[in-house]
Amino acid sequence: MKFSKYHGLGNSYIVVDGRQVAAHLTWEAFARQICHTGYGIGSDGLLVDCSVDGFAVRIFNPDGSEAEKSGNGLRIFARWLWDTGRVTDLPFGVGTAGGPVQCQVLAQNQLVRVQMGPVHIVAVFEAVSVQDQTLDCTVANVGNPHCVVFSQTVDKTTALTLGPLVEMHQRFPLRTNVQFVRVMDRNNVAIEIWERGAGYTLSSGSSSCAVVAACRERNLCDDTVTVHMPGGALEVAISPDLNATLTGKVARICTGWYRTGS
Repeated sequence: MKFSKYHGLGNSYIVVDGRQVAAHLTWEAFARQICHTGYGIGSDGLLVDCSVDGFAVRIFNPDGSEAEKSGNGLRIFARWLWDTGRVTDLPFGVGTAGGPVQCQVLAQNQLVRVQMGPVHIVAVFEAVSVQDQTLDCTVANVGNPHCVVFSQTVDKTTALTLGPLVEMHQRFPLRTNVQFVRVMDRNNVAIEIWERGAGYTLSSGSSSCAVVAACRERNLCDDTVTVHMPGGALEVAISPDLNATLTGKVARICTGWYRTGS
C-alpha cells in the first residue's frame, strides 16, 4: 500500500488512498498497525481518502478509534491533494464525520488554511474534579469534543498527568480532547494538548480552534490569536458567531510503500 506521511508542527499523519486497503484488514486495525511506533511507521493518526463525488476523508487515531474532525489532519489532507495534483490554490470543500469544511492551499503549498466551521460552546464555566483538584474548564465542540482547562501551569507534565484523567472523566462518556491554556495577552495563548485516542501531541488544529473560541467566550482574546504549542504556532481567526479559521504550515516527511502482514 502506498502511503505519504506529513506533519503539521510536529503532529504527524499518514495518508492513504481508501481504495487500497487489504481485504483482511479493517481501517481500525490498519490504523493501530501502521501508526504504531514500534511495529509500524509511527504516527499521530491515519487519514483515509474516501472521496467519491467530492473530497472526503476519514480520520483514525492510533488506538483505532475514529475522530470526527482534525484541524491538522485536514490541513495535511489538503496538502496531499495539492501534491497529488488534485487541487489548485482555489478553495475546495472536504467532507468529514464532523461536518464539511473549506480548505485552501496557500504560498505554493507552504501554508494551508481550513475554515473549520462553528465552535459550539457547551459550558463556559465547568468544574471538573481530578486528583483532588477542581479544574476551571470550558467544554466545546468543533465537530469533535474538547475540554479547555484554564491554568497558569501549562507544561508537558501537567498534560501527561491530568490529560488522561480528564479525557476519561465521567463528565465525558465519549471521552474528550483536553487542552491546558495560559492566556499570554489578547492575541497570544500557550497550550499543551492531550488528544483523545492519541495521547500527548505537539500541536493540534481543532484544539487551537476550541481554545480560541473558549477564550473569546470569556472575553480574554481578540478576533485573531496566535496559538503557541510545543510544535510551533498556528493562527486562528474567530468570528463573532465563533466560526473558526485555522492557518499554518504543513511539511511532507516521506512517501513509500507499506506491506501489511508478517
